[in-house]
Amino acid sequence: MSWQSVPQYPQYQDPNQQYNYGGGYPPQGGYPPQGGYGGGYPQGPPQGGGYPPYGQGGGQPYPQGPYGQDPYGQGQPPGGYAPQPGFIQPPPSTGYGAYDDPEGQPKNFSFDDQSIRRGFIRKVYIILMGQLLVTFGAVALFTFHEGTKRFVQKNSYLFWVALAVVIVTMLCMACCESVRRQTPTNFIFLGLFTVAQSFLLGVSASRFGQQEVLMAVGITAAVCLALTIFATQTKVDFTMMGGILVACMVVFIIFGIVAIFVKGKIITLVYASIGALLFSVYLIYDTQLMMGGDHKYSISPEEYIFAALNLYLDIINIFIYILTIIGASRD
Repeated sequence: MSWQSVPQYPQYQDPNQQYNYGGGYPPQGGYPPQGGYGGGYPQGPPQGGGYPPYGQGGGQPYPQGPYGQDPYGQGQPPGGYAPQPGFIQPPPSTGYGAYDDPEGQPKNFSFDDQSIRRGFIRKVYIILMGQLLVTFGAVALFTFHEGTKRFVQKNSYLFWVALAVVIVTMLCMACCESVRRQTPTNFIFLGLFTVAQSFLLGVSASRFGQQEVLMAVGITAAVCLALTIFATQTKVDFTMMGGILVACMVVFIIFGIVAIFVKGKIITLVYASIGALLFSVYLIYDTQLMMGGDHKYSISPEEYIFAALNLYLDIINIFIYILTIIGASRD
């Protein structure tokens, strides 16, 4: 069989590498396949107009490269020329719908943040419910049990001891990050604060009648529930009002100092009404801080003790001022 008997094939232009083969076999001036033709010229032209498969004069085997084997697990390619430099094989997929992140970072930050935030909110409200049960249990004891009232009246020093415990524990939790974040220290301080505050609130509530206390508890529960729903549903961002609330609190404290020396039913009603309104706004503010989400500012999920303390103080102050309004209006 002579060279002249080989059928002439048209010139082939590779769109990738632009390797130009001659007008027939053997290749004239083209890019020779790696390693030559091995056992000589193949017997007969390639079938289907392509290149001869490997083992009959085709290209070299599929390169092993850094993968060690075919990433698709299909062995050697059936035919054609071997991939040349410049052809980059895609890395294997890690699963259905997976994709690579060029920075190596996971793409589920928002989902994780929402999950953590929901768990944080549940923990805060569980702690808050425990505090309120202890507090209003103490209020009921001081209101409906005469023996407890007489005991406190005979031992007035307990009031000052409880006041000191409240001040010390609150300052420690507010100023020391390790105290409110480290377990079980944070729960110990929060428990001491709750018990002392419950005692003070029970002593204060014992000066009012039973119907007045029950009415104040009911109004406080309704107000706090309505404000919490409003804070979760409104599009108004109250977390940006921190500076305004601090300024209002300073004015309110100064007004309270003046009210100590200026006695009167009117000034008591005005002072208690302003206090109930101010701490109602604080309740919305602290609730949105805890929620996070689209609000400008949010509290860290690690600060669940601090968040529960803020909400607890807001509810307790609302109760005190509502009870003061009811008591002053009945005098």
